[in-house]
Amino acid sequence: MRVAAIDCGTNSVRLLVADHDDGHLTDVARRMEIVRLGQGVDRTGRLAPEAIERTRVALVGYADEIAARRAVRIRMVATSATRDAANGEDFESMVRATLGQPPEVVTGDEEARLSFTGAVKGLPAGTPTPYLVVDIGGGSTEFVLGDRAVEHAVSVDIGCVRMTERHLAGDPPTVAQIQAATADIEAAVDRAMAVVPGATTAGTLVGLAGSVTTVAALALGLDSYRPERIHHARILRADVARVTAELLALTHDERLALPVMHPGRADVIGAGALILRVLMDRVGADAVIASEHDILDGIAWGLIEA
Repeated sequence: MRVAAIDCGTNSVRLLVADHDDGHLTDVARRMEIVRLGQGVDRTGRLAPEAIERTRVALVGYADEIAARRAVRIRMVATSATRDAANGEDFESMVRATLGQPPEVVTGDEEARLSFTGAVKGLPAGTPTPYLVVDIGGGSTEFVLGDRAVEHAVSVDIGCVRMTERHLAGDPPTVAQIQAATADIEAAVDRAMAVVPGATTAGTLVGLAGSVTTVAALALGLDSYRPERIHHARILRADVARVTAELLALTHDERLALPVMHPGRADVIGAGALILRVLMDRVGADAVIASEHDILDGIAWGLIEA
């Protein structure tokens, strides 16, 4: 069975076309576009028309890819920015006109569960359990604890776009701005930990999404973004702290010049790294396993298992 999954978050919209055979998913195509759908949502409560248009353009290309690849099932999931926007109906109408079906605007809890499914299915045998899966998105971060199934899950409103827009206006950000962002993140992580008992004693911390994988690429000293090197790499907390400090000390142009940096992530990666560093401190994790498989893969598995 060939399926097509689309994840539309606050910062990016991504496509996975995959074949299912004998209990495994095999990638046919993976694509990502940085569309910044959540531009200004934290401040205005609305999706900007230009952000909806950027997303529409990306989806037109995805619709062509899905048709060319002959996927038999399609599911598009929209997350934090769309949940938070007062004019989400405008976005949903655009998606229906472009893809021929509406997006599924999921709750934070469902987003967390999809991320968990995508992340843990491919973990190496013997990886210590339970897993604490954290998905650092543009508008929110999901915390999920479980073994083979989800036991506890929560979504909190800290993400790399939201924290950048709310706190990190400087280029580079000032000490005061970093302190304000850190306090905001600490409070949100503590709220999450109150809902996810056992977070501090999890056997393995698994980190998802572009902020985590970019930090991993920098910690590994890669000369280009190489998913095969990043996927399931174990990154020590000390290395996360080092990379975070380095990123927050750079200007936008200096971050953009880093060989592993996606151009659409350069302005928000400092906040994403800071979220990862703070949550590792708060839960007492010595290391994080970076995963290239996340909610997008969870969406695909949902199509298979439906």
